[in-house]
Amino acid sequence: MSLKKISLMFLLFAFCKINAQQYQDPEYIKVTNERAAKIVEKLALGNKEKETAVTNIIAQQFRDLSKIHDVRDTEIKKVKDDSTLAKEKQNEKIEKLKVEADKSIAKLHKAYIKKLGTQLNEAKITEVKDGMTYGVLPITVDGYNDMLPNLTDAQKKYICDALVEAREHAMDGGSSKEKHGWFGKYKGRINNYLSKQGYDLNKESADWHKRIEEREKAKSGK
Repeated sequence: MSLKKISLMFLLFAFCKINAQQYQDPEYIKVTNERAAKIVEKLALGNKEKETAVTNIIAQQFRDLSKIHDVRDTEIKKVKDDSTLAKEKQNEKIEKLKVEADKSIAKLHKAYIKKLGTQLNEAKITEVKDGMTYGVLPITVDGYNDMLPNLTDAQKKYICDALVEAREHAMDGGSSKEKHGWFGKYKGRINNYLSKQGYDLNKESADWHKRIEEREKAKSGK
């Protein structure tokens, strides 16, 4: 039997063990259902049957993602704790675990969007994506537009496209930190792009915050 097959069998065993210990827990299922329900509530579908179906799809996605993340993280920890392995070998094993997990997540992501598509149109699916990522995309787009009111259509498109790509990754994140990390990574790319377009972002940001402060003072009447 090849080393790759042995590794996959080991991961499958670990997955089953973790699954048996946690993912049938009624309290855990309740929590994921509640998280999904909060997202669905904002969709205002007006159809109880559809709301239930979409809630179940989203909740199951949360659980399926957690399974992959937990197996990955558990196995990575084991590798890091193995003092018999040289640092280079540890890094190699960890990278393989991450790659295998990413493949599983990509497959799951595709299937998830397809399931949502049986119940929702594209606009509502987008709302689900924003719900899973704390609405960071529209908030960030509004922020850039407010900070840089003279953005060209091409620059606005670049910003939006980059953040859409970030959201696709972020919605598969296993934690708030990981989700925000994806947006942080892409905002770095956007800022580099805007700098090359001639914007002094340090100055633009400082001026923007002054404008925000002035608005707040005006609202309060001070």
